[in-house]
Amino acid sequence: MKSLKFTTCIMVAAAVLMMALPVSAVAGNVYKLGLSLAITGPTSDAGNPYAKGVEDYFRYVNDMKLLGDDTIECTIRDDKYETSITKRNFEEYLDMGIVFYLNYSTGSTLALKRDFDEVKMPTMPASFHAGNIEGSDYIFLPIASYSAQAIGLAEYLVRKHEGKTPKVAMFIHPSAFGRGPVEDIEKSIKAGLDIEIVEVVEHGQDLDNTAMLQRWKSKNVQYVISQTVQSPVAGMLKDASRLGLVAGKFGEKDKITFLGAHYTGGNDLIALAGDAAENFYWTTSYIVTSEPGAGADAQLALAKRYGRDDKAANSHNYANGVMVAQVAAEAIRRAKARGNEINKETLYQEMLEMNGMNAFYPVTTVGPVTYSKDDHQGVDTLQLYAVQDGEFRAVGKPFIPEYTEKIKK
Repeated sequence: MKSLKFTTCIMVAAAVLMMALPVSAVAGNVYKLGLSLAITGPTSDAGNPYAKGVEDYFRYVNDMKLLGDDTIECTIRDDKYETSITKRNFEEYLDMGIVFYLNYSTGSTLALKRDFDEVKMPTMPASFHAGNIEGSDYIFLPIASYSAQAIGLAEYLVRKHEGKTPKVAMFIHPSAFGRGPVEDIEKSIKAGLDIEIVEVVEHGQDLDNTAMLQRWKSKNVQYVISQTVQSPVAGMLKDASRLGLVAGKFGEKDKITFLGAHYTGGNDLIALAGDAAENFYWTTSYIVTSEPGAGADAQLALAKRYGRDDKAANSHNYANGVMVAQVAAEAIRRAKARGNEINKETLYQEMLEMNGMNAFYPVTTVGPVTYSKDDHQGVDTLQLYAVQDGEFRAVGKPFIPEYTEKIKK
């Protein structure tokens, strides 16, 4: 009986001692993050692989103990591309005590911009709209803005075009997401970029683009820069191919060369457009798995490790999700290395200091991630790709658009 009482006392004492010990002495700290995005609904073709990329990289961080015994817990919720749901998710994430937030759409990022600043939450959206960071201290774009991407495409076509000032049409999404680059292209023209914008078309739900394409042909449009998502671009390309308007080579006379920014391209476009996607020119800051290299190998290995199918594994939006998770994890790693407590304030400071010798080099992008107090656009470098024999292949070397800086002055 005495022995039983003694054993019981020991167990109780041990339990009390364990409760009294700091959490870190028992187990690692758990850092909470949140992601709200369209896993279903509009743009889910991008949101679904993006969510998988975020989930897989944080699992990798924890499995490989990249933060020692500490772990990242990222709650991922579907907002169906509805801002009201995004706002509710964000508010619930705040109640959970998140230290870093990953958002998605242009609309919700603009709608919650003041909320992010008010609660001082470092935030990375999947939207690269330049307006997201205007007047905001706490929003950080992962890569070059849609405006920079469109300007980069325009600069390329100016360099490659033969003849007088090239005539260009813009095919854009009917939203702030689509309209964002138009004004900056117009500013670039005023600053000396030698193109003529013949027409800006906000596409609707029409499945037949014949009238639009014939109108462009009658106006001698030679190039089309698209800022939207894959499905309307695929429809346009198929109609243009049917009408015999797609250029067989860049700038082909009496034909139209089609170009687009990040969300217009990738393997989903090829799947949707088929042969009509051939010679489509596309720019992004992300690597693609159709270009052999360390980045492609790492992306495919991560996807294989966590059982993703080929579609997700080869998606540039999977890379997109991996990359934002990389940046968040790196900010945490750096704050830990300094011996700082991990909270939204210390992570915000780490983001501001991610430049110069402290730039971050993920294998998912074609250039370094850099931020500062005056620069909240992550990867400034772009890569031009073109569909060749059914795959996106790199065209030239990574570059930084010149007019993005010129129009700031």
